[in-house]
Amino acid sequence: MSTGTSPQPSRPQLQYLHDALEDMKAKHLYLRAKVLEGEQKPVAVFDGKEVINLSSNNYLGLTTNPKLRRAAIEAIRKFGVGSGAVRSIAGTMQAHVALEEQIARFKKVEACVVFQSGFTANAGTVSAILTKDDLIISDELNHASIIDGCRLSKATIKVFKHKDAADCERVLKETENWNGKKLLVTDGVFSMDGDIADLPALCGLSEKYNCIMMVDDAHSSGVLGNRGRGTIDHHDCHGRVDIQVGTLSKAIGSIGGYVCGSRDLIDFLHHRGRPFIFSTSHPPSVTATCQAAFDLLDSEAGDRLIKRLWSNTKFFKRKLKKLGFNTAKSETPIVPIMIGDAAKASDFSRELFAEGVFVGAIGYPTVPEGKARLRAIVTASHKRSDLERALEIFAGVGKKLEIV
Repeated sequence: MSTGTSPQPSRPQLQYLHDALEDMKAKHLYLRAKVLEGEQKPVAVFDGKEVINLSSNNYLGLTTNPKLRRAAIEAIRKFGVGSGAVRSIAGTMQAHVALEEQIARFKKVEACVVFQSGFTANAGTVSAILTKDDLIISDELNHASIIDGCRLSKATIKVFKHKDAADCERVLKETENWNGKKLLVTDGVFSMDGDIADLPALCGLSEKYNCIMMVDDAHSSGVLGNRGRGTIDHHDCHGRVDIQVGTLSKAIGSIGGYVCGSRDLIDFLHHRGRPFIFSTSHPPSVTATCQAAFDLLDSEAGDRLIKRLWSNTKFFKRKLKKLGFNTAKSETPIVPIMIGDAAKASDFSRELFAEGVFVGAIGYPTVPEGKARLRAIVTASHKRSDLERALEIFAGVGKKLEIV
């Protein structure tokens, strides 16, 4: 028998939070996370219903890979379930160092440091290397973690139009005589639109105007470039990007983020990257899992998975467009289905789920108002029959709601 007390209502001081939530609900911007029962797979059970899962970042299906499972279990047996400390005191294990060296070799750079998440890797790096005297030139659709890092740095922020090198140069010309340091930063693949940054043009501008060049490769690592090395490899910009950020939670299938670059950059982040300094390091199982994932990625088996990912992506996009859906300018497995109205996007997502397809609706503030959409993500582990069935459901629900 429970002896707990009943939940207490919010005090008046927090009434404004309740009011804000009610406003979100009225605008169809309030979201309740669906609960996954079992494994993160292409067909999975959410809220008790089996659905075709088109909402996961699990690009290569590695969350359930047998090799990664074995690596995690063996690490727990050998080293326990936790590291017990922050990296800068007693929490740096041999496996952490080995993983960082492995990632640095994979990305063809001098050094690497692993952060506790991709978000903290971006925010912690930008806020560490810049001050209030410096300048940031940022793509208008950069990830929230970059935006937060920019704000934390207290540097002056100038935003250029999305993927518009001419507008970027306009900003750089206007600030050509800036006395402090300058950082030019972009996503490699943009998480809500699925398009790819024009790195050659931006690298050229960073060199012309003496900027530090930074790329967040979260959605391109394991997806673009030779064996998934990312947009820098995809565009052959090795040696032209000073800071490469990546994630261990998408194609790699685990959790964490990393920063790659020069030895001086990484040593500096060891001393000034606040999330790195003040957070307990990854448990041995996570580190071993990531090592196994990079081993797999840099192999023929990894090549096959990436090829399957792109085969599925091209098939799904081609069929969606044929059905009349607007997938914007996506160039990757991220497939936005543009709706515009947030309420209609929410209805579309709910109806799809009821019919057996899970694709989340995305609205403000994740995307601008009036640009609500569904965001589908295709993976290597989807069977062609999964995608064909999903397309049938898209067609039926799309016609019912007069979207197509």
